[in-house]
Amino acid sequence: MNLGRLPLERKTGEEPFRDGEREFDLRLVDYWRWSASDLVSNAQRGTLAEFLVAHALGVDGGVRTEWDAVDLRTRSGAKIEVKASGYVQSWDQPKYSSISFGIAPKQAWDAGSNTSSDTPVRSADAYVFAVHAHREQESINPLDLSQWEFHVLSTARIQQECGDQKTLSLGALERLSSGSVPFEDLEKAIESEVGQSSCPKIQGSGM
Repeated sequence: MNLGRLPLERKTGEEPFRDGEREFDLRLVDYWRWSASDLVSNAQRGTLAEFLVAHALGVDGGVRTEWDAVDLRTRSGAKIEVKASGYVQSWDQPKYSSISFGIAPKQAWDAGSNTSSDTPVRSADAYVFAVHAHREQESINPLDLSQWEFHVLSTARIQQECGDQKTLSLGALERLSSGSVPFEDLEKAIESEVGQSSCPKIQGSGM
C-alpha cells in the first residue's frame, strides 16, 4: 500500500490547539516560541542558515522538506546543500568552538521520487557554508546578517580537492573558496560557481 506524499501547507502561527471541537487558548506560535527560540543551538542555527540561503535564492515560499537528498533547489534547478557552524554555543563553554563542516558522501533519499541512492554520494551541485562569525555573547544575534559569513563551493571542486573526506575545516574552506560572499549576492555566486566548475562532477566513494 502506497499512501503517497503527505500534502503540506504553510502555517501562520495562529492555528489553535484543540481537543476535538474544543479550542484551547494555545496557538502554534506558542509551540514555535518554546521549541525554536534558541537560534544559537546547532540544530536551530543550521535550520536558520538554510532559511537565510533559501530567502537569498528566492525559494523560501514553500515548506521545508526535512529529509530530501539536498537542502534547497535554486530557481534554475541547481541543487544546494547548506552547512552551518559558529564560534559561540548556547551552553557554558570554556572556549570558542572550532569551525568545521560535515561534507561526507551519504546514501541519499530523494523525497520527490521516494528512492535512495545505491552508494554514498554528494547529491548537491554546490555547497553554501554559513559561518556565524560573531564572538561576543552579549551581542550575539543570528537574525543580524552582518554577523554571518557565507562561502560557496561547487561539489565538483570539493570532490577534486577533498575526495571522500568527511569534514572541512574553516581554514581549508577559506583556502578553497574565493572569500566570503555578501548575502545579497549568494544566488549569483552559486550560479557562477556551478557554471564555471571545470572538472566533471564525480559522485560516490572509492576515489
